[in-house]
Amino acid sequence: MARAAAAACGSCSWRCCGHTPATRSRPSAFGHRIPFGVIFGGTDVNEDANQAEKNTVMGRVLEEARFAVAFTESMKEMAQAQWPHAKGKIYVQSQGIATTPNAAFNWNTFLQRSEINQSADNLHIFLLICGLRQVKDPLYLVDAFSAWHQEEPNVHLVIVGPEVDPVFTREVKAKVKRAAGVRLIGEMPQEDLHAVVKNCFAVVNSSVSEGMSAAILEAMDLEVPVLARNIPGNAAMVKHEVTGLLFSNPQEFVHLAKRLVSDPALEKEIVVNGREFVRMYHSWQVERDTYQQLIRKLEGSTED
Repeated sequence: MARAAAAACGSCSWRCCGHTPATRSRPSAFGHRIPFGVIFGGTDVNEDANQAEKNTVMGRVLEEARFAVAFTESMKEMAQAQWPHAKGKIYVQSQGIATTPNAAFNWNTFLQRSEINQSADNLHIFLLICGLRQVKDPLYLVDAFSAWHQEEPNVHLVIVGPEVDPVFTREVKAKVKRAAGVRLIGEMPQEDLHAVVKNCFAVVNSSVSEGMSAAILEAMDLEVPVLARNIPGNAAMVKHEVTGLLFSNPQEFVHLAKRLVSDPALEKEIVVNGREFVRMYHSWQVERDTYQQLIRKLEGSTED
């Protein structure tokens, strides 16, 4: 994504595109007259902007940034409402998606690592991909899913992601340890994770808020059905019963998951529509071209 990288801006995290002689991202660009741009991730606008200190820091960063990128029009509007002075420099560019599953990945080995000792042919693995932090709410479905697993032992929920919040991670580990049918796996290389997505039955998103979930889009690209919590960020991508299924509570999730398991025609329709949605609206080539144009603005500003 045009040399974008994670960059800490004060007490919040933003991705930052900065032009230096080596054309590398520089987290230190803020306050040092190095031209840079920022990319809203979602949590910054949805959550961090409501905290006075972080809001102030982000406002100062936006004053110096040459551009800012939002994934959606609604995210752009929210940012403009928070920081009106940045109105003329916010661009909209959706995330581009390109998946690269590891062809040598061993699904049976992954199941063993997950302590799922059943035949792969008779399993329905639901995959929840998220960093372990409260905004992702990985425990939201655990009790309901565990109860379903006790009725139907061939369904499993596997949570995959890095340990972002150490305190919350301990809570998640303790809860999952007691929950039948639920497993927790640490962070994985992207190619391996894409292979897991390709092999699972469905990808799940239970976040409290989202900007634009890459996991959802990657699942669509890999032709895997998506069940997502009905929040604005998810509903902008997942049209219920068209490109995925939206749930508003754990009980509705189980109902929809059971329906998906028992209705191959619905699964096929969702997969086909989701793949077409990604091809039409989340082209990595279009994203690349946008960021190349924005980076040229930074390169030009260093010559002024």
